[in-house]
Amino acid sequence: MDMTTPLVEMREISIAFGGIKAVDRASVDLHAGEVVGLLGHNGAGKSTLIKILSGAYRADAGEIRIAGEPVSISSPRDAKRHGIETIYQTLALADNVDAAANIFLGRELLTNWGTLDDSAMEAETRQVMGRLNPHFRRFKEPVKALSGGQRQSVAIARAIYFNARVLIMDEPTAALGPAETKQVADLILELKKQGIGIFLISHDLHDVFDLADRVSVMKNGKVVGSAHVRDVTQDEVLGMIISGKCPPGAVAGPGALRS
Repeated sequence: MDMTTPLVEMREISIAFGGIKAVDRASVDLHAGEVVGLLGHNGAGKSTLIKILSGAYRADAGEIRIAGEPVSISSPRDAKRHGIETIYQTLALADNVDAAANIFLGRELLTNWGTLDDSAMEAETRQVMGRLNPHFRRFKEPVKALSGGQRQSVAIARAIYFNARVLIMDEPTAALGPAETKQVADLILELKKQGIGIFLISHDLHDVFDLADRVSVMKNGKVVGSAHVRDVTQDEVLGMIISGKCPPGAVAGPGALRS
């Protein structure tokens, strides 16, 4: 894959539930080491579109390409096989066990005698956390004792340990305080340096403008438009979300209005 080939391309994706089009000919893409913010009101279609990429739903029409190659994603297992991992707002962590047990949950390392290799799992956890969050020290504590930002570190470490190339992050800073939000922002910047592409779903425009390279705005199941954050203002993006009008600095999607 050369640097001009997107890591992910979703082209003309459509899906309907009960005859209602939840996503209608939507196209988005993502490059390695890039953060793309997906924005829109509840019901705009952004979560449904991303669930198609994560394998939770199967599109009725359209094409997905990974590193330029067409792929079929019909289950979360297919998505993981293509290096796509999703970090949901709820994080899906096992609260009563430590970071290593969470990272290897369902994929535990075993000794030659078939018992759990706790020391190997802790060593691997320390190594991946060292890459991601060098300040993390609470390896022996159950994750329920960790802060929101530290819990995000564990969830992200689990994804990248198993070779994620694409991360879908759903409202990663929701319900976090300023210090923890900064911690998650630092994690995202570190992932970018490592060449991981990130789809960031968020309602917080400030967050998205701080973290994303580009934004794609959805309304009524369609992509209204996409833009580099340097080419648009927050007010212009808000206008896209509310009215579906595409400002001069953005590339319009099918059916968008020009402001």
